[in-house]
Amino acid sequence: MNKLQAMEVFVQVVDAGSFTRAADTLQMPKATVSTLIQALETSLASRLLHRTTRHVSVTSDGAAYYERCVRILSDVRDAEESLTRHRFSPSGRLRVDAPTGLTCEILIPALPDFFARYPDITLEMGSTDRPVDLVEEGVDCAVRGGDLIDNNLIARRVGVINFVTCAAPSYIERFGMPLHPNDLERHRCVNYFSSKSGKVSGWDFTRDGERIEVMLPGAIALNDSNAYIKAGLAGLGVINMTDYLLSEQLATGKMVRLLPDWRCDPIPVHVVYPHNRHLSAKVRVFVEWIAELFANHAHLRVQPADTTAPTPALPPR
Repeated sequence: MNKLQAMEVFVQVVDAGSFTRAADTLQMPKATVSTLIQALETSLASRLLHRTTRHVSVTSDGAAYYERCVRILSDVRDAEESLTRHRFSPSGRLRVDAPTGLTCEILIPALPDFFARYPDITLEMGSTDRPVDLVEEGVDCAVRGGDLIDNNLIARRVGVINFVTCAAPSYIERFGMPLHPNDLERHRCVNYFSSKSGKVSGWDFTRDGERIEVMLPGAIALNDSNAYIKAGLAGLGVINMTDYLLSEQLATGKMVRLLPDWRCDPIPVHVVYPHNRHLSAKVRVFVEWIAELFANHAHLRVQPADTTAPTPALPPR
């Protein structure tokens, strides 16, 4: 038995809570994963895992051994990378998750630069507005907007998202243009609901110290940023969306900005990864690349006024 391999497999099983998910992440047969865990338990003369048909959990001995394994594997990787980082570029598979709009409009167009710098990294990028469980789904890092409520994640703030309220010319021609946030209560609005909680997001507006928060009526609510914008373009109602996704539509007149004197609360953007997962070279360079990308983007870089802005928990967009 390769003890280090068995330890790595054991850590992955604990992180994933499943032999099957661990095998998928490690790209090895499930039978091999099971055999390595059994051999590890035999060599230690201790039961490390409780197994049921649906779930795997650690025993008290397994929990203690897990913490040691994480530290040992981290030290081994540090030792290897200290010898290779100056001779070789980061390599291997990197699994990332990011919101749909951010992936399509910002990340994918910039990826040629990333691959030019790091040609030996293979990227698997999930694109969804559904918040994923990084540990359970084997994701190395994720880009997230809004408040961070998971204490098991380490986060680096890389940017900020601003919002714009707008509507299609066809909608304005039919229903008129609101002049104050309170006027929206008499309009049709396209709402956005959380994929996780199902709750509809409220709208907030600030001007010269005055703050208004409203829950607005609407004939439709969506949980995908692309569908949300399409609904606005179709004239289904007023939308409140991230400005970087609407810059082209506003510039071409397909959408008209409303309430220009009012500002919606911006939300911070973080790159997050599990605190018990070693920050490998490939994750480190991706995080640095994202931070540089956002810092050079007109709509996403942090402005001095944004550093003290409220950070409401809004769905990723």
